[in-house]
Amino acid sequence: MKGLTTRQHEILGFVQLHFRQQSYWPSIREIQSHFGFKSTNAVMGHLRALERKGYISRVSGQARAFRVTYDPNDEKPEDATEVIDIPVYGSIAAGYPDGVETGGEIGRLQIDVGTAGVRRSRRAFALKVRGESMIDAGIFDGDIVIVEPGLPKSEDIVAALIDNETTLKRFIQEGSRPPFLKAENVAYPTLHPVSELVIQGIVKAVVRSL
Repeated sequence: MKGLTTRQHEILGFVQLHFRQQSYWPSIREIQSHFGFKSTNAVMGHLRALERKGYISRVSGQARAFRVTYDPNDEKPEDATEVIDIPVYGSIAAGYPDGVETGGEIGRLQIDVGTAGVRRSRRAFALKVRGESMIDAGIFDGDIVIVEPGLPKSEDIVAALIDNETTLKRFIQEGSRPPFLKAENVAYPTLHPVSELVIQGIVKAVVRSL
């Protein structure tokens, strides 16, 4: 392996520490801010140098997504952690249902496939949580949930559209009765759809910034 410059070693260490603590890579702009670079081009230049030297590799199909393939502090290279780059689509109410958020992408998140529990073949996405109706399930205001499209089973936590309003709740199906949504906070009511319940995706993981 080719040697690293001091700054390249610092950047590699930063992204590794961030990943170990948060289970996802820092964004290009977070790296820029941490090191005080004047532009994101400087960050990409260092990442490309790390790639050429074999310390990180590009995630297939993602223009600005990388993964660590070699840790210079280890005696032997470890298997590369598989990372996916997913869109963040605004926020979702974890309280009383509210209006549907705009569908545009507001950011990107790189996260370990194993930690997130998602599959590359699925179109996973992320949403920021607003509210406290799911705190007893360990989901708090300000958290980010990783959501994967699919058919839910009873007790799955889901992002749902209920009577044209969005919410994050536990999906409950009891026998032949119509499914409903349950909060994980006694201060919030159970929600039974009047006309429509559409499951937008199943929550697979929670990301929290400490």
